[in-house]
Amino acid sequence: MSAPTRVDLLLVGAGPVGLFGAYYAGFRGLSVAVMDSLPQVGGQVSALYPQKNIYDIAGFPSVKGQELVDRLFRQAAPFDPLYLLGQQAERLEHRDGKVVVTSHEGVTVEAGAVVITAGVGSASPRPLPCGEQYLGRGLHYFVPDLDVFTGRDVVVVGGGDSAVDWALAAVEKAKSVRLVHRRQAFRAHEHSVAQLHASRCELLLDAQVSALHGDDRVTAVEVGTGEGPVVVPADVVVAALGFKLQLGPIASWGLELRDRSILVDATMATNLPQVYAAGDIATHDGKVKLIAVGFGEVATAVNNAAAVLQPEVGLAPGHSSDAPPAALERVQA
Repeated sequence: MSAPTRVDLLLVGAGPVGLFGAYYAGFRGLSVAVMDSLPQVGGQVSALYPQKNIYDIAGFPSVKGQELVDRLFRQAAPFDPLYLLGQQAERLEHRDGKVVVTSHEGVTVEAGAVVITAGVGSASPRPLPCGEQYLGRGLHYFVPDLDVFTGRDVVVVGGGDSAVDWALAAVEKAKSVRLVHRRQAFRAHEHSVAQLHASRCELLLDAQVSALHGDDRVTAVEVGTGEGPVVVPADVVVAALGFKLQLGPIASWGLELRDRSILVDATMATNLPQVYAAGDIATHDGKVKLIAVGFGEVATAVNNAAAVLQPEVGLAPGHSSDAPPAALERVQA
């Protein structure tokens, strides 16, 4: 096992709340690492509805999910947070006054404090029943860069919000777009479904993908329909079949839970020393699960952790406009 990474603060979860926590930890002068089981930042926003507009973020009349994630990532960037992606936090221990978190692959982080910002827990994509060997070679569960659709034959599989969003995004860039769904009715938002029907996307309904074809990369998809199998060209296949959401190993850490959420106090502290929680994974009396609420909670958690880690600086962060950190001044320059 390699030597542990040592930071002041570890955030477990790289969704919007975790990204804002990374910024705020840097703003308070703390070194920070962010660990997430998914292979990209953004959590469920990037995985489930990257192209859907969000309307309840302060300062944004509307903002697409991925744009919000990209802005939060850029906001934290001046403080150089360490991102440990594709690493599920598996074990938490207390050693010599530090909190030590180890991932499922043995990556270890030793921190002065931990803030759990894992949303509703770990998320793993529901796999396509066939063609897993093409993962990364045309088959995708996430599409971090929409340019992958440009000029390509695209097949999207699924009938929920994420599938419809990906299909609508592909329509703007792709050579052809087909959506395969095993039912006639969609689970996605009615407005998005109406947009889909009005678009040039071809719908293959009451149908299921039975095989992917190709040599080094996907070149075609075989679809089983009521009228027999159909083979359609495909350079890009997006399997948007949903995610399995669960607390995972976090549930075994000894945290006090209520309804599959972590119970916190007014400082966002859990029952474990030096461990805080914020966002959808945290609960308290009167809790409302919104991204906007999570932003405030993670700022509260980081400020309280900072006061413990650096007692000389205290709890109050002061006004950012009065004394911007040197890292931000360099960016502005």
